[in-house]
Amino acid sequence: MLALFDLDDTLVDRRGGLAVWALGFARSRGLPAGSESVIRERLGDRARPEDFVHVRALLGLEDPPEALWREYVAGMARSARCFPGVREGLDALRSAGWVLGVATNGPGDIQRAKLAASDLLSHFHGICVSEEIGVRKPAPEHFETAAALCGRKFDAECWMVGDNPETDIEGAQAAGLRTAWVANGRTWAGYGREPDIVAPGVAEAIAMMRQTGS
Repeated sequence: MLALFDLDDTLVDRRGGLAVWALGFARSRGLPAGSESVIRERLGDRARPEDFVHVRALLGLEDPPEALWREYVAGMARSARCFPGVREGLDALRSAGWVLGVATNGPGDIQRAKLAASDLLSHFHGICVSEEIGVRKPAPEHFETAAALCGRKFDAECWMVGDNPETDIEGAQAAGLRTAWVANGRTWAGYGREPDIVAPGVAEAIAMMRQTGS
């Protein structure tokens, strides 16, 4: 069996890491109170190198955007923490014969830095990052490439585990995958077709997938 996992706010706590980094960055630069909120608002959904052109202007910084991006990548890697039970759950899946992959949107440098810093790289057979392949979720080609990078055939027995209803769940459903949604305190009401699994966190999603026996 093949299981693909989203990275941000599925395997690792991106929101928490961003809050830690933004506060530390603002304090290290002596920025006015509330600057960390400006950073979180600008980078809350996703962050790319070009976003730091706007961050630089908003905060009145003199650093080149490229330098700010490098500082962000290093800081987010230091702040990266996987959710409780993630490594143990992944180990259990691998011991049961599952093949595991990451299917994530974002730039390759920061996504791989977070995986390495949170000690997750060795748990996966393949890593698929949108910027590296030129295709973002929810496009079916992203999931197909992720399966191929794991050395597995893409079929209806594959699972996608993620927290984003549109890019992770609806995208995977459209591609024909089984789905496990990491709710993170939310309810599915108001979204589309119900996922195969709705779980409060990724560790619970993994446990429920194992119980399916497939």
